[in-house]
Amino acid sequence: MAEIIVGAWLLRRLIGPRAMLDRVQQVGGMVLAAGVATAISATVGSISMLAGGVIDLSELLTFWRTWFLGDTSGALVVIPLILTWRDPRAAWLRMRNAEGVLLIGLVVSFAAIAVTSAAPVLYLIFPAVIWAAFRFGPPGVALAVAINAGLTIGITAHSAGVFFSQPIDERTVSTQLYILVVALTGLFLSAAVSERERSAAEAAEAKRRVAERALEERRRIARDLHDSVAQALFSSVLHTRAAQKALLEEGGSLSGSVGEKLSTIDELTKRAQREMRRFIFEWGPEGGDGLVGAFERYASSLADEHGLEIELEGPDSSLPVSRTTQIQLYGIAREALSNVVKHSGASAARVRLEVRENDVILVIADRGRGFHLGDSPDGHFGLASMRSRAEEIDGVLEISTAPGRGAVVRVEVPIEAGGSSRAR
Repeated sequence: MAEIIVGAWLLRRLIGPRAMLDRVQQVGGMVLAAGVATAISATVGSISMLAGGVIDLSELLTFWRTWFLGDTSGALVVIPLILTWRDPRAAWLRMRNAEGVLLIGLVVSFAAIAVTSAAPVLYLIFPAVIWAAFRFGPPGVALAVAINAGLTIGITAHSAGVFFSQPIDERTVSTQLYILVVALTGLFLSAAVSERERSAAEAAEAKRRVAERALEERRRIARDLHDSVAQALFSSVLHTRAAQKALLEEGGSLSGSVGEKLSTIDELTKRAQREMRRFIFEWGPEGGDGLVGAFERYASSLADEHGLEIELEGPDSSLPVSRTTQIQLYGIAREALSNVVKHSGASAARVRLEVRENDVILVIADRGRGFHLGDSPDGHFGLASMRSRAEEIDGVLEISTAPGRGAVVRVEVPIEAGGSSRAR
């Protein structure tokens, strides 16, 4: 009775009442608690047997070892099963699929073959336990360990199997050690896998929070620019026009030296306004027309400034992707169209935005002179910038081009973020 109380107290102190054995520290704490409790039980039991004359002093150590290993291996089978399956419905939901049924079948088969085979193939059970650790976590491992222990004990008890063929003194110890090693391997491995998965999830969540903070900072900067610099530029345009009007009223001419300088100031200020509007959208687009509307405004500016005609195709409804994704898609399209203007020699381009069931696709195409992908006509920065933007939103970036055959830039972005980023 004392060993049960001590074991329960140690379990509560070392791993807590709601532990799921999904941390290496929890598994270590459970093993320590079980070891202490079973050591107490083995010690008390062995001394009682010695005092009662059941065993001799020379047999004390062997009897203690057998008792200790038996209780410990049993504890490492039963305790994980209780902890990880205390909510049977939740645990079973994780394994209630074809893979889970196949795993159980393989555990039963491998355990039976390993124990009954005349050849030394006890290691057969480990692939199944490893599979359970990686795919089903601690509940899967606890179930696999329990099945293996039950079959091993049952087959040996029915006077069959590799352990029964051993001398009686070695039979019990070998069986106990086999069950113990399988349990320890599976439990520690599943805990390590769970910790790795949890770390990956936490890293992804941290990345998401950093992106949200960066986006909020961009919005703040965009608002500040709109409220200060953009308004100052607008005021400069009004003052320049007022100065031109005053010059004409005073008998001056806009074709004169002062008039030409005022016209130059007016043109530079308007150009700065256009660039500021683009910059503000990229850092914090606030318009209600979203990404398609931003493409339309940018296409209009390219047509006015460079004569590039852009055919735009996209949905009227809002896109089912985050604001960060839209900003990066806008940046990719702007970079691609900028390359069309600078390098392709094309007079027209096409931008297509398509929403599918699981992803959003952006395509920018032109029929210009094209280039070798190994060469970077924009000093290596343009293509690298597009790849970097695609990676930040877990997108797939594909560039298809060849000399004389134009270029196609295609970006595919998942509607629900997930998976590793890819670019090629």
